[in-house]
Amino acid sequence: MQTEEILNIIKQGEGLRVEFKLAKHDIPKSVFETVCAFLNRVGGTILLGVADSGEIIGIEQKYLQKIKKELTNALNNPQIINPPIYFQPEEVIFDGKSILVLQVYESSQVHSTRGLIYDRNNEGDYNISLNTNLIANLYIRKQSTFTENKIYPYATINELRPEIIQRARQMAVNRQPGHIWETLSNEDLLRSVQLFQRDYTTGKEGITLAGILLFGRDDVITSVLSFHKTDAICRIQNLDRYDDRDDIRTNLLESYDRLMRFIEKHLPDKFVLKGDIRISVRNLIFREVISNTLMHREYTNPFPAKLVIGNKLVYTENGNKSKGELQLKPDSFSPFPKNPVIARVFKEIGRADELGSGIRNIYEYYKFYSTKSPIFEEKDIFRCTVFIDNNLVDLSKIPGKHDFYNAVVDVTKDVTKDVTKDVGKDVGKDVGKDVGKDVGKDVGKDVLLIIENQANITIPQIAQILKLTERTIERHISKLKKENKIYRVGGRKDGYWAIQKDLEL
Repeated sequence: MQTEEILNIIKQGEGLRVEFKLAKHDIPKSVFETVCAFLNRVGGTILLGVADSGEIIGIEQKYLQKIKKELTNALNNPQIINPPIYFQPEEVIFDGKSILVLQVYESSQVHSTRGLIYDRNNEGDYNISLNTNLIANLYIRKQSTFTENKIYPYATINELRPEIIQRARQMAVNRQPGHIWETLSNEDLLRSVQLFQRDYTTGKEGITLAGILLFGRDDVITSVLSFHKTDAICRIQNLDRYDDRDDIRTNLLESYDRLMRFIEKHLPDKFVLKGDIRISVRNLIFREVISNTLMHREYTNPFPAKLVIGNKLVYTENGNKSKGELQLKPDSFSPFPKNPVIARVFKEIGRADELGSGIRNIYEYYKFYSTKSPIFEEKDIFRCTVFIDNNLVDLSKIPGKHDFYNAVVDVTKDVTKDVTKDVGKDVGKDVGKDVGKDVGKDVGKDVLLIIENQANITIPQIAQILKLTERTIERHISKLKKENKIYRVGGRKDGYWAIQKDLEL
C-alpha cells in the first residue's frame, strides 16, 4: 500500500472500514476483535501505530519484528481467529516512524475470536455471540453472497474423489512439513477449510459447492453445475476454427494441470536464474493467470470460461461478480475475494499466494516475457490479456530487482560457446566432460523444482520444458529416487512423484 493512500485513509478517520490502533511495544488485544469484525462484515484496513486522533505514533523499532511475527502466528491460530486467516502485515515508514498495515478482506466464512463472534458498524466492533438472530442472519448473508458456500445436503464424502483429496494433502505437506492436513481424515480436512458446512436456513449439513468443485467426481460436478467447463483453444494457424482444443470439465486441481499443460504445449519459454536453478518465466506468469481464472470465477454464471492462445496474445475470460468496471493495476487495485475458500485451498497446496499477489507477480515477471503490459479488465465478464512478443525479449539486458533475475540460461548455446571458442579438440573433450557434470547437477535441481510446482507432471513434459531427451530425464528421476529425494505416490499410470518432506531445495 502506498504512503499517499495511507495518508488519505488517516485523513478520513475511523469508520466502518478503518480502524487505528496504538501498538508501541506489543499487539493490542482488541485488534483481533476488529479483524474478526472486518472479516464478518465488508473488510477494512487496520493501522497499527496510529492514535485514535490520526496521529502517527509509530511502533518502536526494537519491537517491530516481534509484533509482526506474533501477529502473523496469531492470525494463523484457530484458538485466536477461527477459521484462521493467512496474510502478512505490511510495514510502512513515515518520517522514520514505522506502522503496520493490515488489509483485511471480507470473508465468505463467519469468524470468531476466542470463541466470540464480532460484527462491525460505524461505532466499532460489537459482540453478537448471544444474539442468535444476528448470527443466523450473518451465516445466511455469507451463503447468499458467496455462492461457493452453497450446501448440498445429499452430497456425501462418497461423491468426492479420495485420491484428489490425498493429492492435495500431499502437496500441502510437501510445501509445509508438519501441515495440519497430514493427520486429518478426509472429512476433518473438509471441515477444517469450510468445505463442509451447516445451512442455517434448514439446519442441514453438507458439502459445499467449493468442495465439489475442488474434489468432486466429474459426474457430480456436472450434476450440480451442468455448464461447468473451461475451453482451452489454440488459434494461431487456423483462425476460422482452431489448431488445438481441450474441453475441460473436471475438478479444479486437474483443470489447473490441463490448462498448464496446454500453455506449455503451445507457448515459447525463457528461463532466468534463481540461485543455481533455472526458472520458467512462462510458467510463473501463467501459474498466476490460470489460478486467477479458477479461484475468482463466479461459478453460478453460465458464461463459458475460456483460455485462448493466439498469434500475439493469450486471453482468459470467465464469469465474474463485478464490483465495478475498471482496469486493474498492481499499485492501485483493491482485491476482492470472489471465492475465499477455494483461494485458501489453492494457497495451501502452493497454486497461489496471498490475495492480490497474482496480478503483482505477473507484472513482476512479465518484463522478462513481453514488452507490452498485460491488461486485467474487471467487468461482469473478467478478462485477462497477456501479450506475446514474436521475438522474446533478451532477458540478460534487463536489470532485475532480485538476484535471481540476473541472467538468461540457454544451456545449449552457452555450453557450445564455452566448449568450442578458442579451445582445441582435446581440451574441448575435457571441458565437455566438466560441463556435462555441471549441467547434470543443474538438471537434477531443475527436475526437483518442476516436481515441487507441478506434482503430476510427466517425464515427457519435463523433457519438453528442459529441452532434453526423455531418457535423460528418466536417468535423473532414477538418481533422485536412489538419493531418497523423491518418491512415487500411486501406480505407474495414475500416480505422481513427490518430494521428500525434509528436503531443502
